[in-house]
Amino acid sequence: MRLDKFLKISRIIKRRTVAKEFAESERAFINGRLAKPSSEVKKGDIITLKMGDKELTFEVLDVRENVKANEAKNLYRIIE
Repeated sequence: MRLDKFLKISRIIKRRTVAKEFAESERAFINGRLAKPSSEVKKGDIITLKMGDKELTFEVLDVRENVKANEAKNLYRIIE
């Protein structure tokens, strides 16, 4: 699944266009490497998002196309 779509489906970022712009501005990393919006996200990947002076790091636990709002948090686990 694309990075921008995963961020939207997991509800880490509310809108896909915002997630796409976020990755295009070089603030998203997958397994330590700079990620584009189209970068492939797989189960077990470590995603780091840089938001100002803070970093959000989480592990991808599952990748699914359709998720209900109350199940979205089951797709990832926050590390830092």
